[in-house]
Amino acid sequence: MAPEINLPGPMSLIDNTKGQLVVNPEALKILSAITQPVVVVAIVGLYRTGKSYLMNKLAGKKNGFSLGSTVKSHTKGIWMWCVPHPKKPEHTLVLLDTEGLGDIEKGDNENDSWIFALAILLSSTFVYNSMGTINQQAMDQLYYVTELTHRIRSKSSPDENENEVEDSADFVSFFPDFVWTLRDFSLDLEADGQPLTPDEYLEYSLKLTQGTSEKDKNFNLPRLCIQKFFPKKKCFVFDLPIHRRKLAQLEKLQDEELDPEFVQQVADFCSYIFSNSKTKTLSGGIQVNGPRLESLVLTYVNAISSGDLPCMENAVLALAQIENSAAVQKAIAHYDQQMGQKVQLPAESLQELLDLHRDSEREAIEVFIRSSFKDVDHLFQKELAAQLDKKRDDFCKQNQEASSDRCSALLQVIFSPLEEEVKAGIYSKPGGYRLFIQKLQDLEKKYYEEPRKGIQAEEILQTYLKSKESVTDAILQTDQILTEKEKEIEVERVKAESAQASAKMLQEMQRKNEQMMEQKERSYQEHLKQLTEKMENDRVQLLKEQERTLALKLQEQERLLQEGFQKESRIMKNEIQDLQTKMRRRKACTIS
Repeated sequence: MAPEINLPGPMSLIDNTKGQLVVNPEALKILSAITQPVVVVAIVGLYRTGKSYLMNKLAGKKNGFSLGSTVKSHTKGIWMWCVPHPKKPEHTLVLLDTEGLGDIEKGDNENDSWIFALAILLSSTFVYNSMGTINQQAMDQLYYVTELTHRIRSKSSPDENENEVEDSADFVSFFPDFVWTLRDFSLDLEADGQPLTPDEYLEYSLKLTQGTSEKDKNFNLPRLCIQKFFPKKKCFVFDLPIHRRKLAQLEKLQDEELDPEFVQQVADFCSYIFSNSKTKTLSGGIQVNGPRLESLVLTYVNAISSGDLPCMENAVLALAQIENSAAVQKAIAHYDQQMGQKVQLPAESLQELLDLHRDSEREAIEVFIRSSFKDVDHLFQKELAAQLDKKRDDFCKQNQEASSDRCSALLQVIFSPLEEEVKAGIYSKPGGYRLFIQKLQDLEKKYYEEPRKGIQAEEILQTYLKSKESVTDAILQTDQILTEKEKEIEVERVKAESAQASAKMLQEMQRKNEQMMEQKERSYQEHLKQLTEKMENDRVQLLKEQERTLALKLQEQERLLQEGFQKESRIMKNEIQDLQTKMRRRKACTIS
């Protein structure tokens, strides 16, 4: 269970100091500690429109984000408040309150445009807050949306011929849901005498006008951008909460002192945000947690500071670099842990060690696959494979050294009494050779009976025996009981045994090489198997995203066609009515 992060109050995430956007390191520390998926709600709007009040309500507090009641904007830059999500267990709600747009002290709109763009890039739900009705003035104030294609790139190398307003699929795939909140709304919701819901009112306000004049284009552009970039739209209207003279004390007033209709409207807004705001998700279905949001903030602000455009593709790739590198280390740590628990050196056989390696390697690859994404050209998985191969070779080397050390120590313990007897001349007498050979064979048997000698047991023994051949030959040659013929036969026997032992060691070496080759092939197949499964899952996820984007675009096209059909129907109806009027007039003239 991931720990909850519950900030007692908001803190600056991105400072706006003298026209420069600077990330607050303390806020990044908070984000880095949030391991849960995050739902990010950002609010943007003109200053003095009550944005902070709504965000405090979403945080479940009466105050927190600063409420301004003067002609100066209180919030500067982007402020953050992280609280447990009230309706999604194991999720953190990240609230972003932004600097009021159009502050009279700023003088230009450059920073406003970047604040607007960052709010969209970082959020999963984007709330635009404005006063009164959706009229042309409100649309003119929302001109920032028309600059999005000049402020944000979806791809690092976009097609120069691509019109991103006309082909908005890439933006739709990662843009947040759009919520328009209308404050101090005093009109009846109706059109052509028919009552409208707030959502219907929003759709009605976003209808395009027919015409190709410059005025028509300016009228349509913000509406077209909202329609194209935000297929999922929602609208809330709020009555004036209290008399204007008391608005400055709004955060101090109890709900009972406010207009009941306003209180209910705020409750409905919060309920919708809690129930419908999605987890922040990147292309490929990658859910964003605190560290990932931290990376996005840094990438986007650094791009703006360096004069570049924030690019979604670059941000995801930069995040992938960080997380895939961490995924490699996480996988290696898991491998080390498993091998540390399972391996006891020296292993009795090479195959025993390779089997333990294979099981630990498979689990390590699974850890990497779960933790990685967008591993372009599989560079990080190749790095993991190289590190695992080195780990395997290191274990094999350690196993060989451990076996050699144990076998050498055993030989010292088992054969040292025999060496002392040889030095004492016990076997330098008639019949001493056969006694020496018998004792040597007994000690070899005792050596073979010792457990967990490992893969070097035979080689270390044969190396030891070979080093004592001169001693054996000296005892043989000084034994006066043996005839010359018997001595020749014994020399040949020893040579034959030595050759047989060498052939056996050569076969063992070949078998070890074959086992290593088989292990390398199995390792390759395991990487390939898990990579293929991941690629298939990624393909399915990509198809789902493409289907969702296509469905949203088709829905938008269908709506536009329906609008066009309705307009054509109205035109045709008017023409019929005009024709009927003319016919009635002609008939009246004929009669008269």
